[in-house]
Amino acid sequence: MRRVVLAAGAAAVTALAVGCGSSSASSGSGSGSSGSGSSHVTLRLGFLANITHASALVGLNKGFFTKNLGSGVTLKTSVFSSGTEETTALLAGQLDAAYVGPNPAINAWQKSSGKAIKIISGAASGGAALVVKSGITSVSQLKGKSLATPSLGNTQDVALRYYLKSHGLTTTQTGGGDVSIKPIKPNSAAVLQFKSGQIDGGWEPAPYDSEMVADGGKVLVNEASLWPGGKFVTTNLVVAQSFLKAHASVVSGLLKGQIAANDYINKNTSAAETAANAELTTLLGKGLKSSALAASFKEITFTDDPIASSLATDAKHAVAVGLLQPVSLNGIYDLGPLNTLLKADGQAQVSP
Repeated sequence: MRRVVLAAGAAAVTALAVGCGSSSASSGSGSGSSGSGSSHVTLRLGFLANITHASALVGLNKGFFTKNLGSGVTLKTSVFSSGTEETTALLAGQLDAAYVGPNPAINAWQKSSGKAIKIISGAASGGAALVVKSGITSVSQLKGKSLATPSLGNTQDVALRYYLKSHGLTTTQTGGGDVSIKPIKPNSAAVLQFKSGQIDGGWEPAPYDSEMVADGGKVLVNEASLWPGGKFVTTNLVVAQSFLKAHASVVSGLLKGQIAANDYINKNTSAAETAANAELTTLLGKGLKSSALAASFKEITFTDDPIASSLATDAKHAVAVGLLQPVSLNGIYDLGPLNTLLKADGQAQVSP
């Protein structure tokens, strides 16, 4: 393994490059590394250092991706601060696949007129909450307060703005309105600002919501409580359409790794927590406290089902708060490769 630094739009992100195969394998970028006469491919995969992206963390730590991609593929992974940054990288051709939340996936779809990405699998459901100071007991008390989200237009940002709007509280994209929303990167900085009293809370993904609770906060809204049956998509696996077309077998290998990672998490939760934390430690130089780690895993259901109905609702919410123009999501899913693998593995197939 070696560490490199990549640019994602204007943001610098830390990347961990993982070679699959011999050290003499090509290290070119994306589908361009596999020209005529060459069978070698480099797959550039993005994800966040969140427990909501534990499928990626466990898949890397336990070697599920490298095993299923095989020796003809070099996997290069990049860690981002938000799904918004991942979308920028995808649209710029800097990533071939990524674990992203629903709203960044929708944004990539709309900005490219449906030509950039396909959602090929779900990864996680749940794992986000609005955590506030202990003295705040109702939504009405949020008026005049300041709250954090990971980035403008990301999944938690849309969820918070829509929740406030549904309770008669206004927000603006520049931090004005009844409630001041402050996109703060990285997510760990929001936790520090909450602890120091600079903000009153935040709608954050796991583990950062759990860390805010550990620092004296209380959960005012568990996002799962707002969805039918508590089920909604938090993390999808998307792939660039050009890469899918050129390297279907590589995408199949990536999906095999995704399925194996979620199977491992669901059957070996304690060991999966250890694996995810070990990967975080490798990537960030510091892991999570055991209490925050366990609390985060309890919030999340790791599933390959993309829970498509909630994606359409997410899009409507983003439109309602002025962060998205109306968009048709017809064709955003390509679940054929996933369902082929699930069927072969004796698992239930999923539908868009």
